[in-house]
Amino acid sequence: MSYITVRVYGILMDSTNGLLVSDEFIRGNYFTKLPGGGLEFGEGTRDCLVREFKEETGLDVTIGDHIYTTDFYQPSAFREGDQILSIYYYVYPISLEPLQTRATSFNFTPEEVADSTGQAEHTRWIPLNNLSIETMSLPIDKIVIDLIFNKGQ
Repeated sequence: MSYITVRVYGILMDSTNGLLVSDEFIRGNYFTKLPGGGLEFGEGTRDCLVREFKEETGLDVTIGDHIYTTDFYQPSAFREGDQILSIYYYVYPISLEPLQTRATSFNFTPEEVADSTGQAEHTRWIPLNNLSIETMSLPIDKIVIDLIFNKGQ
């Protein structure tokens, strides 16, 4: 049986720091993606993003305007036969105070990546002048970055 998985992601930009991204080690692979995650049953998309930001970053956030919803078929990278539907919103932190970031990508300790079936994640800022679609690992994230920063051109 195949499933559709709904994922909700946030664009958090700061005039000093740039765009917040999540560097993740998942099942032996490294990804740079936008913060967010899977919608749970009984949860709205905005509530999901508030929860995911708290879990991943420690930040309390408010959710702004909708940016994009996937409008094409995207197969899951992790579950063969499944489809991913991703929804993107702007996100605004109540305060950046609890946020802990790393300065370089994939700056994991050996213990964090020792288990090839495990998962580890850290956030980091990418200065907007260093941002490109190649920065992102996930195909839908690339589309959203292009829409926002290149106006889809």
